[in-house]
Amino acid sequence: MSDDNQTTGEMSTGLQVELFHPDSDREPGDSNIELFGFDVHPVVFPVSLVIIVAFVAATILLGKRASEAYNAIFTFINGTFGWFYILAVNLFIVTILYFAFGKYGTIRIGGVEAKKEFSDFSWMAMLFSAGMGIGLMFFSVAEPMWHFGSGASEYMVVPPTFGAEGGTTAAAVAAMAQTFFHWGFHPWAIYGLVGLGLAFFSFNRGLPLTFRSVFWPLLGERIYGWPGHVIDLVTVFATLFGLSTSLGLGVAQINTGLSYVGGDILGLVSIPTGTVPQIVLIVVITAIATASVAAGLERGVKRLSTVNLYLMFAMMAFLFIVGPTLYVLGTLSSGTGAYLGNLFQLSFFTGIIGGSSQLGAYTVKGWMGGWTVFYWGWWIAWSPFVGMFIARISKGRTVREFVLGVLFLPAMFSFLWLATFGGSALWVELVGNGGIAAAVAEQGQTIAMFVMLNNFPLGALSGLLATLLVVTFFVTSSDSGSLVIDHLTSGGKHDVPKVQRIFWAVTEGAVAATLLVGGGLSALQTAVITTGLPFAVILVLMCYTVYLGLDNEYEILQSDQFADRIENLTAEQDIDVVTSSDELVTDVTGGVDAENDD
Repeated sequence: MSDDNQTTGEMSTGLQVELFHPDSDREPGDSNIELFGFDVHPVVFPVSLVIIVAFVAATILLGKRASEAYNAIFTFINGTFGWFYILAVNLFIVTILYFAFGKYGTIRIGGVEAKKEFSDFSWMAMLFSAGMGIGLMFFSVAEPMWHFGSGASEYMVVPPTFGAEGGTTAAAVAAMAQTFFHWGFHPWAIYGLVGLGLAFFSFNRGLPLTFRSVFWPLLGERIYGWPGHVIDLVTVFATLFGLSTSLGLGVAQINTGLSYVGGDILGLVSIPTGTVPQIVLIVVITAIATASVAAGLERGVKRLSTVNLYLMFAMMAFLFIVGPTLYVLGTLSSGTGAYLGNLFQLSFFTGIIGGSSQLGAYTVKGWMGGWTVFYWGWWIAWSPFVGMFIARISKGRTVREFVLGVLFLPAMFSFLWLATFGGSALWVELVGNGGIAAAVAEQGQTIAMFVMLNNFPLGALSGLLATLLVVTFFVTSSDSGSLVIDHLTSGGKHDVPKVQRIFWAVTEGAVAATLLVGGGLSALQTAVITTGLPFAVILVLMCYTVYLGLDNEYEILQSDQFADRIENLTAEQDIDVVTSSDELVTDVTGGVDAENDD
């Protein structure tokens, strides 16, 4: 790099600091403690560790009473705060669309001269693998089958927002519409809001890459005190339990896949299913994740995320070709139409009115708690992890580009994936030999994917591929989650020691295993919906703080002071300035290349 180019980069960086950074002498991690290879925040790290250890110990010691306590908490939160989850998520989607398509859409994450760290494809691969991988593998067949309500079980009923009779074509359309709703724009709006807020305050304001920074407009320097500590502690717990839920679901599906393919299809080996083999699998896969963590962001997460995406495309293309292709396309069209046509009803339905009405063995309120409210709590608890990870990889993109990428493209891919796998399963039930719904009713949701694949050519091979895909998603989720919790517990530093990533990867596996011992999937659901509740309140406040930050940035960009500084820089250095009524962007000729963080 030449001296002239380096000077230009320093001058433009100085402009960002001078006009946009807050007047504070604090730096990320400036109060950290460095000991035994760790570089940790003196409050957030030890307090979160103590509470996590206490929770794990209590779950093990209470035994069956822990499971009963989880069920009681789940019922209380579902019945009392389900409406809040519903309204909050709708607020998030309205807010992020306003940011993208309003006057703030041209603001660039990282400043006016910021460059992209990753290609568009790598960016999409990483955010998608982190956001939905394990969940889509688990629910893409199981959820449509459950909502199809074929009568295989009194628990499997058509969603209450549709008046279709179970087991019919109308029920199939309703099942896909409800599934699209749960995996469509709403969850990605949560991720987008969190990612945008974290990226903006970290890269545009130079604040620590933690949740406390998002509240700078309200708290100022107090983000470095106990108000900020509490925000980051809640974020750590939400991240940890949201991640543990996904890991628990993933390992249950891996266990079922190995047992079904290895024993029932191939007849090679009988692999038991249950808590003990799942804990063994968690240990093995966590060890693999630890190796990926040690490799770093560029060599570990990025490469595995790209591999995941290629495997997903290969698996989806295979089923699309050998499966009922025309039926899948029809499912995509009909499901999308039903989803969009009922979007407002689906978005605001709470189940409060008429909540005592019976749906098989469920009440309407109970159905909402088991599906929509659980999903929204899961996405909210999962959002610190996904949002912070997306923020970390999104420098250099405009607000509009960020929102369009995060909100629409992954949702579109999710629809195609769900239509391919869910549509193929519905074809088996309505046109083929059936049996998927009955298997789900008798053996649980983890079996759904593998029974469906076995109805098509090379069922054993595709079943093994599906299992491998869940494993790689498990690894990337653990890897990415470790990176995020590291940021939170190290005072927002962008670079943390490898030993800390390894420590948190092991901790995540231990928490997931403990929750499985203490109550199975119901314990996982309870943990995620409970930690998601206080975090939902934080996200509601976050809508306002991000607005304040973007509005301040926009005013500075449009100010005479900023125009004068650009004019002075243009006179001193070879800088091309592009302005319009909506946008002011500087292109620093030969600027500093962005560096990837390993």
